[in-house]
Amino acid sequence: MKTIKLTLSLFLISVLSFGQISPQEKNALIELSKTTKGDAWLKTWDLNAPVDTWHGVKVVDNKVVSLNLDFNNLEGTLPKELGDLVHLEYLSLFRNSISGTIPTSIGKLKALKEINLAFNKLQGTIPTELTTLASLESLQLFMNELSGQIPNKIGNLSKLKTLELYNNNLSGSIPQSIENLTNLQILVISSNTLTGKLPSNLSQLKKLKSLSVFDNQLLGTIPDSIGALTNLEELVLSNNAFYGDLPTQMVKLSKLKVLLIGNNSFKGELAQLEKQFPNLIAFDYQNTKPGGVLATLDTED
Repeated sequence: MKTIKLTLSLFLISVLSFGQISPQEKNALIELSKTTKGDAWLKTWDLNAPVDTWHGVKVVDNKVVSLNLDFNNLEGTLPKELGDLVHLEYLSLFRNSISGTIPTSIGKLKALKEINLAFNKLQGTIPTELTTLASLESLQLFMNELSGQIPNKIGNLSKLKTLELYNNNLSGSIPQSIENLTNLQILVISSNTLTGKLPSNLSQLKKLKSLSVFDNQLLGTIPDSIGALTNLEELVLSNNAFYGDLPTQMVKLSKLKVLLIGNNSFKGELAQLEKQFPNLIAFDYQNTKPGGVLATLDTED
């Protein structure tokens, strides 16, 4: 009887000490604190207190479902144990000084809907394991030092609404599988070293509101299929090597508010474009290399 009582007491102490989450999840959080200098955080954790009292940690039904440590002076690397937070739906470590690579164990977080690791010092490639997170709706990795290509299987993230990878060192072409991101609303991949043409299959992204590819090494003409993006409000193509006539199908972009096409080699009287889009609030065509005549855009459907 004493043994049973002792066992029960130890169990209750264990549950309370882990803040009613699994030992694996608490260990993952402790490892994150260790590898990112938790003692120097702006808002530190009392590791002896229940986990649900820790800054930025949200616990629901004894599971860690959200981790938000934005602007908290994290410095160091992300531990592989991060992948043990298997119930995590929201992960945001925005605006810190995290270095190293994104651990491949992040692919274990199948419940994740949002990831924001932007404005850090992350290096290495975007792990392919990220493309297995079928529930993901937002992926923000901008303002880091990531290199390599955008994963070819990025199209597996069929629920993705926001993809922001700008201001990194990404190279290669835009993956063809991007056509599968039919729920995408924001695609910002500016300020990298991407090459190749703007793929015609971007026309599959019917819900797209913002498309920004400026400051890359993209080239070629703008495909006629861009006219299919009728929900587009922002189109930013500046600082690339695009050339030729702009497609007449662009007139279908009736919701366009921002059109930035400068520092390319488009043909024609580009200043006339502003008249074709009465809702424009930002328009730039400067430092192009005009040649030939830009046909008036067809205003018929």
